[in-house]
Order: sequence, then C-alpha cells, then structure tokens
Amino acid sequence: MEHTSDLVYDGKLIHETAYPQRPERYEELEMGRIKIDYYDAKNRVIHEIKRSDKIENAHEWQVKYYIYVLEKTGIDGVVGILEYPALRHTAQVTLSDVDREKIQEMEKEIVRIVLSEACPSVINARICKKCSYYEFCYVNEEK
Repeated sequence: MEHTSDLVYDGKLIHETAYPQRPERYEELEMGRIKIDYYDAKNRVIHEIKRSDKIENAHEWQVKYYIYVLEKTGIDGVVGILEYPALRHTAQVTLSDVDREKIQEMEKEIVRIVLSEACPSVINARICKKCSYYEFCYVNEEK
C-alpha cells in the first residue's frame, strides 16, 4: 500500500533532496510501525519533512506520536521539528501531559475499531482518493 504510493515516493524524493546534508548528521529511525525521517540522537530532535503545501494538525499529531513512542522506550526530552520545504516553514512540536492522555485515548479507540465486527463507514472525502491506504477502506465498496 504505502510503499507503492506515488505520494510516498514524492515524499521520499523531497526527503532526499530538500536537505541533502541530513543523512550525514542524522539517522532515519524505524521503530516498529513508525519511521522517523531524521533523528538527531545527540540533541534528541525529530525532523519530520512534509511535501505538503498546507500545514495540517495531523502532521503535528504524527510528530507528537513519534515523541510519545520514543518516551515509551525510555528516551525523554525529545522535541520535534516539522519542516515544509515547499512553504519554507518550520514548526517546533512538543508533547504535553494532555497530549499523552489524548494519544492514549486514540490508541484505545483504534483497538476498539480493530476488534469490532463491522468496519467503520466510508467517509467519501476527496482527500481519501490520494491516500496511501485507500484500498483498505474501499476494497469492497460498490462504485
């Protein structure tokens, strides 16, 4: 799914070309189901690069989740930097206690959905057609 997406390929291309010096200084970090674009272990900074020309709340929550996962493995004091090369914009991301509680609630909701007998209803949003996981939602839907 994701590995065959043109959007993911575009993101990887930006990842490799927008900041060509990064691989020399930082490492790509894969932990279970997450893959962090660049992690500066010395300064405990996550760098997440977005190909989008829109700043979205979901991007911030993605980085907050990465920080949360690192904390769960004993790495504290991590901050994130969201980078939008197309916009020439960066934003710092931190994780608060309220954020941690919200993530725990989201995880519970995900487990509830996964264990449910029925799939959630399809939302038919325009953005879905470009999603790397489109086939998961629409595999059995009549067109």
